[in-house]
Amino acid sequence: MTKRLNFLARKNGGIEGLVAIESWLANSFDPKLLELVKLRVSQINGCAHCLHMHRQEAIKLGETDDRLLLLDAWRESALYTERERAALAWAEALTRTHAPDAVYEEARKAFSEDELVALSIGVATINAWNRLAIGFRLQHPADRIRAVA
Repeated sequence: MTKRLNFLARKNGGIEGLVAIESWLANSFDPKLLELVKLRVSQINGCAHCLHMHRQEAIKLGETDDRLLLLDAWRESALYTERERAALAWAEALTRTHAPDAVYEEARKAFSEDELVALSIGVATINAWNRLAIGFRLQHPADRIRAVA
């Protein structure tokens, strides 16, 4: 995959805004759960760069290999709490669909209103990062290593 424009190197209020949102999210929502959500959305969108980055972040926050390995099959695993399941279902619904009422109700039961807004902003933000990284072909570290070899 050939890298396109390096959007991260540009002085741009939009990118700075996304970074500011990330800073706000770090203080507004459970960081470990947010990394799981970012990973799941990045799986759905197929963003290799974001998958790599958020897997590393999740591990730093104490996430286990088993839970990361089974994340794309979270519905089939007992490793995730009801709260995590509600967050993952809501993230998938916002990413793929028009957020069905049943999924919203489960999220509403699991989170306060402020938490649900923060979670939703986190989902919207990782979707934005995924689309930028994919569109501009932001390279996964393995791609950079292979390109040099």
